[in-house]
Amino acid sequence: MEKAAANTPALPLANAPPPRRQPSTRRQVLGAFGVVSVLYLVLSQGFVQPLLDHPLVSVGQHLDFKASCVQPDPLFPTKDDKLDHLQDILSSETFRNASVARLSGAVQVRSESFDDLGPIGKDPRWDVFYDLHAYLELTFPLIYAKLDVEKVNTHGLLYTWKGSDASLKPTLLMAHQDTVPVPPETVGAWKYPPWSGTYDGKFIWGRGADDCKNQLIATLETLELLLEAGFEPKRTILLSFGFDEECSGKQGAQKLSAFIHERYGDDGIAVIVDEGANYEKSWGTLFFKPGTAEKGYLDVSITVRMPGGHSSVPSDHTSIGVLSEIITRIESEQYRTQLASENPYYAQLQCGAAYSPSFPKKLKKLLTRRPSSSSQASTCKAHPDYLALEASKLGGPAIKYLMQTSQAVDVISGGIKVNALPERVTVTVNHRINIGETPQVVRDRLTAVAAHVAKKHKLALHAFDGVEAAPESVALFESANTLDVAPVTPADASVDGPFKVLAGTTRALYGEEVVVSPGIMTGNTDTRYYWGLTRHIFRFGPGYDPEGGEGMGNIHTVNERVSVTAHVAAVKWFVLFVRNMDEARI
Repeated sequence: MEKAAANTPALPLANAPPPRRQPSTRRQVLGAFGVVSVLYLVLSQGFVQPLLDHPLVSVGQHLDFKASCVQPDPLFPTKDDKLDHLQDILSSETFRNASVARLSGAVQVRSESFDDLGPIGKDPRWDVFYDLHAYLELTFPLIYAKLDVEKVNTHGLLYTWKGSDASLKPTLLMAHQDTVPVPPETVGAWKYPPWSGTYDGKFIWGRGADDCKNQLIATLETLELLLEAGFEPKRTILLSFGFDEECSGKQGAQKLSAFIHERYGDDGIAVIVDEGANYEKSWGTLFFKPGTAEKGYLDVSITVRMPGGHSSVPSDHTSIGVLSEIITRIESEQYRTQLASENPYYAQLQCGAAYSPSFPKKLKKLLTRRPSSSSQASTCKAHPDYLALEASKLGGPAIKYLMQTSQAVDVISGGIKVNALPERVTVTVNHRINIGETPQVVRDRLTAVAAHVAKKHKLALHAFDGVEAAPESVALFESANTLDVAPVTPADASVDGPFKVLAGTTRALYGEEVVVSPGIMTGNTDTRYYWGLTRHIFRFGPGYDPEGGEGMGNIHTVNERVSVTAHVAAVKWFVLFVRNMDEARI
């Protein structure tokens, strides 16, 4: 019976799969070997990270986004009747009108800076800053009477209000005196003349109104008000104003930084606030975004030299044609969009996931699945960063370039006559380097592109070897303004430090419903020279107008303007911030 029963077929189970043949011992061994081989390939070839980053794969993380984006309580200084009264003064029509006059007068001083300025003392175009200095001295008499005012490299301004406690590192506020030029051909397109400082009841119009004479005047107004109120700081307060920020800052900020460094030493400053990012409305939330990082900078020029001759007997490819081929290859491929964990935009995404009611579900899911370390190798063949790509898709170019090295073909020159073959042509490509990358990424890529075209046309290649032009060659060389990505400022508001003071001050002025998140600057400010003075650098324009303030009001173009409501709010912010920093123990 037992034998017969064993040979009786069993009844099939409902929905059961068809019976499978058992593999032979040899097949079992080969199967196991195959699994081990696949695992080896996955681990050794770096396929784990792409799998983890894929939007359909979860790494099982449950993130507490609010813990990653702590918002401190609104921070107010210790009650002081005479100082607290400043907020009432700042809200008065009298102060508003006086502030309009002060900023309008500063805009009327035509303090342009140019890329081709000659030496100070020889090029008369520098002399306009004497006029601005005279205006400031007339406008802020208490500052000039009671503070130390020093001039560095003739036109740089350093104001020092010595505190009573020498053990406390100073607070340093920055701005720059110069503006970009107004091209003569654009003057007629302005609503109001660009150097008029016209006030229309809401905005002050003119070149420099929002970049950045508003911040310069706001910080001076802050100190003038505190002096009037009898404020006696414990922590030294410094104002540092360069005068050539718009053409790299080498004469102004670089000299000022060296002067300050000699006096206070490495890490001798508690905090720096310079011009920069301000606010952004995203996902139903108002974010204030002090810039805690800056992209790097690299200009690369590419020169093609080829034999000249008469255009009636041309070569198959002129130097302009060869250079055009290089440009086309450069523009045919962009740098990777990737979001490193240290990039401040990653922090803003976490803040959005924590506090924004309209934060996109897909972005939140991708954030949840992002491994704890999101720095990724900077190679074109690396796997896609799905979080960065999705954020870019939703936010457009303004967001994409927070997470991507940019390239812009900006200047080209070559050829002198229509019947002569061009012997030398040059193009300059501007790059802003992404967080997590270095200028070398750009050098390597451009070298590869140029090498391919040079070989095709039998030209020699000189790539960053000091040769800027040689017969029958393609030469690549960079400008003297190359800049690495800036050190990222600590921005954890759960820790007692300058960022917590800044965030608490902002929430005290604008309300607990706003979110303060670190931001990133795609451009560079004068702080590029101040890295050695402190780790705590914020590029921040704290003024905000809830009724239509336009943020960066057409800077560097026609109809630049600034909201007076936002300007007065900036003064309110600086008054609170200086007082809060004076009491901070960090």
